[in-house]
Amino acid sequence: MSTTVSQRMTYREACKQAIRAAILADPRVFLMGEDVARYGGCYAVTKGLSEELGEDKIRDTPLSENAYVGAGIGAAIAGMRPIVEIMTVNFSLLALDQIVNNAATIPHMSGGQFSVPLVIRMATGAGKQLAAQHSHSLEGWYAHIPGLKILAPATVEDARFMLQSAIDDPNPVLIFEHVMLYNREDDLDPAIASVDITSAKVRRPGRDVTLISYGGSLFKTLDAAETLRQEGIEAEVIDLRVLRPLDTPAILDSIRRTRRAVIVDEGWKSGSLSAEISARIMEGAFFDLDAPITRVCSREVPIPYAAHLEQAALPQPSAIAAAARALVANK
Repeated sequence: MSTTVSQRMTYREACKQAIRAAILADPRVFLMGEDVARYGGCYAVTKGLSEELGEDKIRDTPLSENAYVGAGIGAAIAGMRPIVEIMTVNFSLLALDQIVNNAATIPHMSGGQFSVPLVIRMATGAGKQLAAQHSHSLEGWYAHIPGLKILAPATVEDARFMLQSAIDDPNPVLIFEHVMLYNREDDLDPAIASVDITSAKVRRPGRDVTLISYGGSLFKTLDAAETLRQEGIEAEVIDLRVLRPLDTPAILDSIRRTRRAVIVDEGWKSGSLSAEISARIMEGAFFDLDAPITRVCSREVPIPYAAHLEQAALPQPSAIAAAARALVANK
């Protein structure tokens, strides 16, 4: 009697296998972006895929985000299923017009006559000393835009299986891969073949305080929850996973049980995704709260280059634990 065993892989390899599987499964799928073919991607996600699948499927583009995102939109409208890779979220601003004014609006402005089944992948976040022009977390900006679906896979499982669900979606989907996750390893359950791209997930149950996070901050939040456990505080950790549309019922359900909330967001606090989540909690669960909502966000500065300053600018487990501890202390 044969048994299947879990496969251990890195987040990077999970992203690669997701792209490979999607291209092999559907002749309409291809990937395009800067340095994705011969160089293998700036984070080595597509290394070797061009040799295996051919340059028709893994296409290098000119250094013009506005141009090749526009080409991806056109290909999607014409019936293809393009995956567009942008090196980093900072560079996506060069394609903001295409993403916001075209990809997000064409289905609406055409009265549903045209769909834009486009997937855009990009690296986000800080921690690798790449300085301010390569290290920001701007996914909250895109989560503001109707017509886009925004995903932030944190686990190897989500990195492996969210892509196919995104390709199957008839509307544009943006996937944000945190740079500090690419080397992270985990076991992939062979029984899982897909994940949904509509709901948040409780990564750790708890009763005393809800810690809400996503992407690269998830594992810092889980580390903080473990520190709190050793102090007798049971923190529930929610991985948002989907930033638009937010799974508001999952958030409110947890708040009604723990009655306290700490929101962890690598974006800046002013006008952030954390502010939107805080507002939704106030609208939907105000009378369930026993303490003010607390937010742990990046410092309001361009991300520094120096390692110690970069770390000081970002949410860290100690700050997350301290914020939760202060809420529970007022119990």
